[in-house]
Amino acid sequence: MIYPGPMARTRLYRHGVLEAEGLPVREVARHLHDEGVVLWIDLCGPSQDELAGLADELGLHALAVEDALHAHERPKLHQYDTHLFLSAYAVRLDESTGRLEHSELSAFVTRRALVTVRDDDRFDMDLVVARWDESPDLAASGVGYLAHGLLDCVVDSHFEAVQALDEHIEHLEDQVFAERPNDVDLQRRALALRKSLVTLRRVVLPMREVVNGLMRRDHDLVDSRLMPYFQDVYDHVLRASEWTESLREMVATIRETQLNIQGNRLNLIMKKVTGWAAIIAVPTAVTGFYGQNVPYPGFGEAWGFWVSTAAMLLMSGGLYVTFKRRDWL
Repeated sequence: MIYPGPMARTRLYRHGVLEAEGLPVREVARHLHDEGVVLWIDLCGPSQDELAGLADELGLHALAVEDALHAHERPKLHQYDTHLFLSAYAVRLDESTGRLEHSELSAFVTRRALVTVRDDDRFDMDLVVARWDESPDLAASGVGYLAHGLLDCVVDSHFEAVQALDEHIEHLEDQVFAERPNDVDLQRRALALRKSLVTLRRVVLPMREVVNGLMRRDHDLVDSRLMPYFQDVYDHVLRASEWTESLREMVATIRETQLNIQGNRLNLIMKKVTGWAAIIAVPTAVTGFYGQNVPYPGFGEAWGFWVSTAAMLLMSGGLYVTFKRRDWL
């Protein structure tokens, strides 16, 4: 039987106390049937043969193993005869581009073991280990304790991403109402944020079913001591979901506001241009009239020039004052 190589991480708890970590998977698997033992096995980029060998040892379903090896699975929780299989995504927002990066994580939850499977090391498993070490008094709750620490870190990444996106959107709102906004940059950033929110929504919304499914009584995974902690995670999932939906509406509103502001500015410019065109049309009309090749009053006389000049100034000035009073200029 092929076991995963040195890339695997392991922990062994006995009666709620951390007894060993970093043991080879082969040695850890031998304790599966020991009373009071809870195991954690983390596999980073395992081959199909390596995961199949461990699946035979733990009795994992072939469909669950297939899902763990194939990327881009939807966040979900499936129940099999001997174990639960969950798929989730941790996320991180790139502050420079506003794009959302995600890393997929699969987990097999058995009666005595939690097996996590990752395609790569983008998900920081050290955060999960640190979360477990922060609450060693809960280790007596068994595999549920390990599952809680894992989900807590995943959901925290969702919440942090939502908070970061909220700050980006607030900055975008300030730019919309700037005196001289960069419309091209605003459109680019709004589109990037909208794509990130769509991705985050696909990741966050299904987590309600995942966490709620783990809290079901028939799974016997969450005991009375862990229930408040899982409820807290579920509350964070709901808040992240609602926040994501509200941010999507905010981005759409910002885009509509930007278009309305652009339209208002264009109307203002057209109004001013039209007003000045009307003022300029007056001297053009007067000089055009007196430019006819026919005699007219004041033709060839100095007073005719001064009368026409005065008429142009008076009419142009009258239009300017009228337009100014009506805020057309």
